[in-house]
Amino acid sequence: MRRYLWILVLIVSIVQSFSYKPVVLLHGILSGADSMSVLKKSIEELHPGTIVYNCDKFSGWNSLENAWRQVEQIRDYIDEIGKAHPEGIIFLGYSQGGILARAAIQSLPQHNVKTFISLSSPQAGQYGTSFLHLIFPDLAAKTAFELFYSRVGQHTSVGGYWNDPYKQSLYMKYSEFLPVINNEKISTNSTDFKMALVRLEKMVMVGGPNDDVITPWESSHFGYFNEDLDVVEFNKRKIFTADLIGLKILLEADKLKIIVKPHVHHLSWHRQNDVIREVIMPYLD
Repeated sequence: MRRYLWILVLIVSIVQSFSYKPVVLLHGILSGADSMSVLKKSIEELHPGTIVYNCDKFSGWNSLENAWRQVEQIRDYIDEIGKAHPEGIIFLGYSQGGILARAAIQSLPQHNVKTFISLSSPQAGQYGTSFLHLIFPDLAAKTAFELFYSRVGQHTSVGGYWNDPYKQSLYMKYSEFLPVINNEKISTNSTDFKMALVRLEKMVMVGGPNDDVITPWESSHFGYFNEDLDVVEFNKRKIFTADLIGLKILLEADKLKIIVKPHVHHLSWHRQNDVIREVIMPYLD
């Protein structure tokens, strides 16, 4: 009897291992694939048999290269992986990697990503000294627009999603990345950008009030500052009310998950085992 029970358990574990979709991980700014090793190991241990692709493109200082240049290579990377796995893939992007991952998905109208997980990523943009000083120690948030809203500044990834609430006219005039993928600027790709997100079976947005890097932290859920520096929740902003990129469609179809997790610092989302178990693992099915 015990022998048959052991065989049954073995069969169940084998079936489960084949049921997990492949996962693609994309690191954040000024880091690389090594920074995602704890998360990769956790997925492999908790979901045995899962194929995990840990993207090593644009690591270290190369992560400051132009956002669109990075997106083009990441897009081709996930397209190739998606074609190799007809069952579909899961794409998780951390920090800057989350907004680049989203843009890569939007740039693939026929992508094979089933679930997109944005892990503490500035999806509505970034405006804050704590983040800025990690990369440009001598730059102040109030004057950073002078660099980022220029031809030179747009060659940096950060310049592509720097969203100064006091300089919205300059943001719309000079920014070549965030307002484009958010369909604030209409382009020939606007429809594709929206429909590619609607194509997802699940979109999971993770962030929390103790992040201390993403500013405002609600940007991880598409919330953002208004001109008075008050945070406007995502469902009260035009990106949702006018459904510029399909967020309303996803929410009404119960495909958009907003995860708020307090007491987690930005550098812990992908490294702290209890956090990984709580906010990531439930969506890797």
